[in-house]
Amino acid sequence: MKRAAQITMFAGVGVGMAAGAYLKRRAMVSLRDKVVLITGSSRGLGLALACEFASHGARLIICGRRVDSLELAEQKLTAAGADVLALSCDVSKQDQVEYLVERAIDHFGRVDVLVNNAGIITVGPQQTMMLQDYKACMDIMFWGTVYTTLAILPHMQERKSGHIVNITSIGGKVSIPHLLPYSCAKFAALGFSEGLHAELVKSGIKVTTVVPGLMRTGSHRNALFKGKHQQEYALFAPLATLPISAISAPRAAHQIVQAMRRGMNELIISVQAQLLARFHGLLPGTTNAILGQIARLLPDANENERGAWAGEESRSKIADHLAMPGESTAHAYNQYVPSNTENPSASHQRERRRE
Repeated sequence: MKRAAQITMFAGVGVGMAAGAYLKRRAMVSLRDKVVLITGSSRGLGLALACEFASHGARLIICGRRVDSLELAEQKLTAAGADVLALSCDVSKQDQVEYLVERAIDHFGRVDVLVNNAGIITVGPQQTMMLQDYKACMDIMFWGTVYTTLAILPHMQERKSGHIVNITSIGGKVSIPHLLPYSCAKFAALGFSEGLHAELVKSGIKVTTVVPGLMRTGSHRNALFKGKHQQEYALFAPLATLPISAISAPRAAHQIVQAMRRGMNELIISVQAQLLARFHGLLPGTTNAILGQIARLLPDANENERGAWAGEESRSKIADHLAMPGESTAHAYNQYVPSNTENPSASHQRERRRE
């Protein structure tokens, strides 16, 4: 009798787990013919997300500041059979965002999912950071998120449905040394996203806050480096490309889309990011003390050096060797700037340095 009871109990648990998994799958939102707008989608994570949404049958609006990268992304997605509208847009400019949303709705009739993904990374000691560095990060990663959200929200509210996915960062929960402008903008974006979720709970519109750790998107090629920029790049590039420290772009994109389909309100990507977020939540003082010690080991600032240099311009043989695992990803996700052009942000900052 005892053995029979145990068998019955285990069978019941198995049936319950199977039923739960079945119901979970059924509860996931279908993306077939859904209209998805992804900012910053001409390269990197944004392009990986566009590929993932397209694999589920979604129709896409992609945008970016660089026309050349945007055209390459459109070709890649179209060749895979996606229905794509590609529009040039700088999300730090409110008028351009409003035009983007207007064109998207005119073309497809609606926007079902908004993914606020556009971002920039500026790496270096705080002594090298100018007000413009903070402003640039805030304009793109905070105000860019706010502009697109406020432009699309009335249309979603009118239809009483929609989903907003905000890509923030573990740097928005824990401020990482030598990423101060980036962390400030991500903290602001995370606060906006969490508050927006609470405000929209009763409206039928869902908000998912995504908190990624390091991802292998090839971003090291177009990040901006200040101070001893070659040393900064040599430290950042391997961390952003090695499998032990960074999750792959397709895997990250898959997790984000699945979280959106399940209606999750928060997703922290990578075990490393989850552990750091939990540790900081329990022991914030200890975390800050450890980060302070780490900051002591990072490169000092170059005296009177305020210029910014793209990753492509900060390479060295050693850094290239260490970052080799990320090269295929950088190629796959459009991170290489054509040789006859230059990263406009880096160029602008060097002009400011020369003034």
